[in-house]
Amino acid sequence: MKLAIVRQKYRPDGGAERFVSRALSALSKKTDLDITIITRQWENNSQANYNVITCDPSAKNRLQREVSFSKNASKYFSSFDIVQSHERIPGCTIYRAGDGVHKVWLEIRSREMNFLQKIALRFSIFHNYLLTQEKAMFEHPSLKRVICNSEMVKEEIIENFSIAPEKINVIYNCIDTSIWNPDLTVNYRNLMRERYNIPQQAMLLLFVGSGFERKGLDIAIKSISAHSNVWLMVVGNDTKSSRYIKIADNLGCKSRVIFAGVQKETPPFYAMADALIQPTQYDPFPNTILEAMACGLPVLTSQKCGGKEFIDIGVNGFVFDALDWKSFSNAINSLENDFDFDLARKISYEKIEKLSPVFISENLYRLYNEIVENI
Repeated sequence: MKLAIVRQKYRPDGGAERFVSRALSALSKKTDLDITIITRQWENNSQANYNVITCDPSAKNRLQREVSFSKNASKYFSSFDIVQSHERIPGCTIYRAGDGVHKVWLEIRSREMNFLQKIALRFSIFHNYLLTQEKAMFEHPSLKRVICNSEMVKEEIIENFSIAPEKINVIYNCIDTSIWNPDLTVNYRNLMRERYNIPQQAMLLLFVGSGFERKGLDIAIKSISAHSNVWLMVVGNDTKSSRYIKIADNLGCKSRVIFAGVQKETPPFYAMADALIQPTQYDPFPNTILEAMACGLPVLTSQKCGGKEFIDIGVNGFVFDALDWKSFSNAINSLENDFDFDLARKISYEKIEKLSPVFISENLYRLYNEIVENI
């Protein structure tokens, strides 16, 4: 079986990229799968059992980059039995909606915009191109299956496009519990806190991810500002990081907000934390929630995060409107007082325990065979 996986670019801290990497690692062990990555740029892995086709035509801006990659990548589609795309390219066999629904994201994004910003967004050539691609792809006759990483995204696709619900499969991201697990606390909690000068008795919330605006870092900072014994560790990067440092400074909590930057090895950061806070405006299902739960952490997140499906409210986390920083702050107050962290650790780990790379790869493999049998 010849399988092509389409993803423009590999970024070490990218959720979609990590999904592809983990899936490739497991799927490449299937001897009857001939796997090829179609990409602009991918990590160099000499041990990998797959091929790479590079499509990186010159482009002056992001619109040209999207258009040229789509056109060049799609030229190869006919050479494969199955094309699993992680980009919005009409004509693929499988689309993995790891980035969610662009139409929904634009609606959410406009919530905090003024009138002129909304007009600019409405008539953006780039965003209108993506919307056109998205609709054409979901309603293309070549599309046999859509893989969602949350029920939330599945519902959004059904609501916004003419597509049969039976075409949509929910396959959650995988998590390797040999890397992320509650036992990490013993080895790293004290060590990491000493490294970053965080008091051992302080409550530490972890924020992971790049693209601070969408992931709600401003809300996370506001949420901890009134809690003098609560610190925030930020793992990730943003071109506008200085804006968030200024927010922390204005709120009087700058000394309790640590910016660690992008980290290739993130498990020690989960081990040092008491909870994960991810007040994202929109996220289909961030890997960081699986990683946090694997490490036994409770999770504070938003109603537009697919990870909410794994949260028993008040038991192993809390879910609020992404902009409601006061509710997040009240939840932090609960964490400081009567929260049962032992129960949260047990429930969080149980929620994700079965989502191993092997389990996910078997689900994908069955899906591929089903599609090939019906082509």
